[in-house]
Amino acid sequence: MRHGCKVNHLSRKAAHREAMLSNMASSLIKNKRIETTLAKAKALRKYVEPLINKSKEDSTHQRRIVFAELRDKEAVTELFREVSQKIANRNGGYTRILKLGRRLGDGAEMAMMELVDYNENMLKDTTAKKTKSTRRGRKKSTTVETVTTETPEVAKAEETTPATEETPKAE
Repeated sequence: MRHGCKVNHLSRKAAHREAMLSNMASSLIKNKRIETTLAKAKALRKYVEPLINKSKEDSTHQRRIVFAELRDKEAVTELFREVSQKIANRNGGYTRILKLGRRLGDGAEMAMMELVDYNENMLKDTTAKKTKSTRRGRKKSTTVETVTTETPEVAKAEETTPATEETPKAE
């Protein structure tokens, strides 16, 4: 019985599991998005989020700790240079798992795992029209209002431009 055992062994020995998670974490950091099975994605989340959290403090000690886990110099530099800048003000939840359905060959549940701050599609267009469905199946469309604010330079430029007078047209 596995009472209290929290580690998903993924049907692999410990050395194989550690190497696989290290390689998957390096790929996730380099590519910002990977596609894998749902079980592996959930195991990878527990493995990679503490490493990303360590990258917030850029010191030699933290770099050596992360390098001991990843064993990939390019991934470590990418993590400490680019990824740590984007997640600096985030308290946790650096990764997102999106379910993709079942794999055709063996029926395994597939998932896409990505770094949260690197999904441009979700960050880009928040002013799009959204539709809500009611209980009876009718679609109800709502629009999101956008508030535009002028920068101080634009406001000053508008104040300083002289008002143009209309010239009478010659008939």
